[in-house]
Amino acid sequence: MAKGSPQLEWCVVRLGEDHNWWVDEVSDPVHWDVDGLSIIDPRQVDHIIELIDPLREYGFDSDLFERAFIPFRITKDLGKGKVRLARTKQPLLESEEKLFALPDVIDEENGPYADFLDHITRLRVKLINELLDLEEKLTVDEVEDQLRESQNNDFIEGKAVHLFGEITAILDFMPAGHGEDDEEGDKGAAEDEEDDLPEVEEEDEEKLKNDSSLKWDEDDEEGDKEDGEAKPGAKGKADDDDEDEDDEKKDKDEDDAEDEDEKPTRKRGRG
Repeated sequence: MAKGSPQLEWCVVRLGEDHNWWVDEVSDPVHWDVDGLSIIDPRQVDHIIELIDPLREYGFDSDLFERAFIPFRITKDLGKGKVRLARTKQPLLESEEKLFALPDVIDEENGPYADFLDHITRLRVKLINELLDLEEKLTVDEVEDQLRESQNNDFIEGKAVHLFGEITAILDFMPAGHGEDDEEGDKGAAEDEEDDLPEVEEEDEEKLKNDSSLKWDEDDEEGDKEDGEAKPGAKGKADDDDEDEDDEKKDKDEDDAEDEDEKPTRKRGRG
């Protein structure tokens, strides 16, 4: 089946810093502008095919997919992150060879690639409305408006829009409150709650370790010692009682002596 530009037979692509592949040179510079032209690598092709699989029961058209892309195979590694590709007639959905896929964007508004995007958008909306219990049915216009707004934001921020991201944004689309972003948000909130718990600083932790009032095990060991065993340098209770008695006796003797001294001296009378 003829593609949009039969003159395009080869292209040179490079691996960008974003780990996506971009077109540097083509055999048909008349119809193709390589400025910002992206190409989908084999790994990304496989991922798109996987995302498309759930749409088959909603009427996915394989011919639209094949017409939307021009398949290329690797012919030479040019080094420094560049590869030369040659056009092939193998269909992307049936080929066992790892192929690159260049979206046919010569006519961005009404070309085969534009038809493909419109097709998968409608099927994605149909799938969502059937699987999710939404208060109001999702419409194609609503999805396109949200996707367009996201692309405009990327453009304002100076981000290059790779066509792989444009396709997966449609195939992964979920309305607000039902996507993975919301689940990650709930998970993040739970982690924030855990982060709110007070943490013990290393210095405070060291003080707690050295706090004698918290050493219950050592106190228990002291309490389990046999009765009567005195600690080194400590006096027993019996010794204390003896000393108290001696002190009392000594004080009493001293009082008696003082009383004797205070008595008047009597002289003997003559008989």
